[in-house]
Amino acid sequence: MAEAHQAVAFQFTITPEGIDLQLSYQALNQIYLSGVRSWKKRVSRMRNSLIKGVYPASPSSWLFVVIAILATMYMRSDPSMGLITKIQQHLLQMGYMSNTGQTMVSALVFSTLLWLSLILALRFCLKLLLSYHQWMFEQHGRVSNVTKVWTLLRLLSSRKPLLYSYQTSLPHLPVPPIKDTVSRYLQSVRPLLTDPEYKRMTELANHFELNLGNRLQRYLKLKALWATNYVSDWWEEYIYLRSRGPIMVNSNYYGMDFLYVTPTPVQAARAGNTITALLLYRRKVNREELKPTRVPGTVIPLCAAQCERMFNTTRTPGDQTDVLQHWQDSEFVAVYHKGRYFRLWVYRAGRLLSPREIEYQIQRILDDLSPPQPGEDKLGALTAGDRMPWSRMRKQYFSSGINKRSLDAIERAAFFITLDDEEQGMRGEDPAGNLDRYAKSLLHGKCYDRWFDKSFSIVIYKNGKSGLNAEHSWADAPTVAHLWEYTLATDAFQLGYTEDGHCKGDVDRTLPMPQRLVWDIPSEAQVCISLAVAQALADDVDCHVFPFREFGKGRIKKLRVSPDAFIQIGLQLAYYRDRGGFCLTYEASMTRLFREGRTETVRSCSNESSAFVKALENGEAEEQCRPLFRLASERHQNLYRLAMTGAGIDRHLFCLYVVSKYLGVESPFLKEVLSEPWRLSTSQTPVQQMELFDLKNNPEFISLGGGFGPVADDGYGVSYIIVGEDMINFHVSSKHSCSQTVSNTFVSFISQCVYMHSLVRLQP
Repeated sequence: MAEAHQAVAFQFTITPEGIDLQLSYQALNQIYLSGVRSWKKRVSRMRNSLIKGVYPASPSSWLFVVIAILATMYMRSDPSMGLITKIQQHLLQMGYMSNTGQTMVSALVFSTLLWLSLILALRFCLKLLLSYHQWMFEQHGRVSNVTKVWTLLRLLSSRKPLLYSYQTSLPHLPVPPIKDTVSRYLQSVRPLLTDPEYKRMTELANHFELNLGNRLQRYLKLKALWATNYVSDWWEEYIYLRSRGPIMVNSNYYGMDFLYVTPTPVQAARAGNTITALLLYRRKVNREELKPTRVPGTVIPLCAAQCERMFNTTRTPGDQTDVLQHWQDSEFVAVYHKGRYFRLWVYRAGRLLSPREIEYQIQRILDDLSPPQPGEDKLGALTAGDRMPWSRMRKQYFSSGINKRSLDAIERAAFFITLDDEEQGMRGEDPAGNLDRYAKSLLHGKCYDRWFDKSFSIVIYKNGKSGLNAEHSWADAPTVAHLWEYTLATDAFQLGYTEDGHCKGDVDRTLPMPQRLVWDIPSEAQVCISLAVAQALADDVDCHVFPFREFGKGRIKKLRVSPDAFIQIGLQLAYYRDRGGFCLTYEASMTRLFREGRTETVRSCSNESSAFVKALENGEAEEQCRPLFRLASERHQNLYRLAMTGAGIDRHLFCLYVVSKYLGVESPFLKEVLSEPWRLSTSQTPVQQMELFDLKNNPEFISLGGGFGPVADDGYGVSYIIVGEDMINFHVSSKHSCSQTVSNTFVSFISQCVYMHSLVRLQP
């Protein structure tokens, strides 16, 4: 804190009379208050550890057990069946306690042991209940007796849990039988292969299953017994951290602001409320005050492990692999504006600055006219390009001195803020084109005005519009979507603005200036800060955002099908019309029903969906298409349930492939499976994860959702968000360098397939 306020806690001079100390009471007081805040957080963590350690019981239940035991003893009854007497006999050997004292201590020891035993029993029951997933596969109105008993989970979830209360009770991700995985894989590729190709793939798969596969499976089961999650650590390392290509566009994703509403046109004010809302969310995470996320419509909790590295986290480059670094706390954020970097302290004397004070500090940054230092303005491009050059630059020029201190300030910050000098949003005479430019700006910006290594970066535009860019290795989109939904709702509905668009509250104008970060980047290093790779990647990506307003999940539900299945089948039809065939389709599903679960792949292109698409395109009558559509939607829902419950295909095959690499053996089957391109990569952005939004009373506060870049060079990336009852927002990306993929064209096919054609007329 002393550095934060640019105050010197003490100075000293040496004189003939000795050492003369000059203490600064203000600085020492601020250091003291900051320390108090730190200790309060430690005490809060200890208290939360106790509360979640005994969940689903409560610490106060110990007192109830003690009173019950003492009451039965008072009535001349021994509930311990002699155990209290045995404990008392051991205490008699100590000899320094009275009989009454020995009896009380013995009763307390027995009560504590009984209480702990009851907690273990309750936690065991809770884990058994959370391990049961058959409820997902049962039809409405046909509930089995086992599922009816399973509803007892509600009784064990009656207490208000903390964010991490369920973590130790969540089951471990099971390893599927290799026979089942191979069988499901062959079913998933059948519509993509000719008969000779499918025969060859079947032979490869069967040979793998009967020979090398069983050997690899044994190692994987051993890991599943030892590790909390047999997939997540390898997934994080090999899919994300070991990638040596750019993470901008290829890995990072973006989230957008409200579609129709901009709460304030004042850039500094929007930044003030946004920063405050994010820090309030961080406080809730630290105190574990957030409610555990649950499967919609149920009491089933989802794993919350991804929240742990949300703030104060950065990805640092290495030669072979990157590393995720996380710090327990950070009292500042890093801010970028017109080529300059600032450290903005958001706490003073242990107190979080008010939104108006943060706005005041942001405005001081906006009013600062000092030019960037040599090499500073394009510094962020290092995080946008290949990882190897960034790693070498970091070691050579940013590992010591003032460069290291300034880099530490960015990497240790709670998060990164860009004050963009452009205006974005759906505006002007070309709202559709402006939405596309808005998406591209959030996805990559100018390639140097974001810090792509931070867990997430917030962008505040000149006209008050906002958005975020998130790094992918530490968490998946639903976790970030929850954070962003809270931020938007808190900004608009709780913090609010004055009539002239400024943040509410008072300002302490004695606040020190935000600290300008200092760099000493030599000329040879400046030459190495290249935009070539990142700029080529950014120029190649083609983004199109399409708000579909004709109908939403309200109309889809009248068909008695899942909205997600409806959209996925529509995407299959759109791709068929765009490219004249089918492709391997990736839909992200979560596995957070299990501890430390992340994602699994739903292979949306199935035999059933392709049969329906072909029938529709061949002009078959609605009476023939309707049952095919039902079968396709039911098949998709079953695939989604299998993925959620640990019976997916791709994570299992991926881990078998990793084991084969460790053993130094080659598998033609696994090599071919892992090299297949995902030409259609899709994901649904969750919405309404919190009760802070009320779209019925505030329909104008519609979220645009977010998107990501294409996975394959000749493919599409499709993100969609089902907003309310009457709207679906699509984000489509592709590459200009591929003449066969045009985002605008594909969006037009999506619009046709979900509205103009027979999909919407399939209600019997």
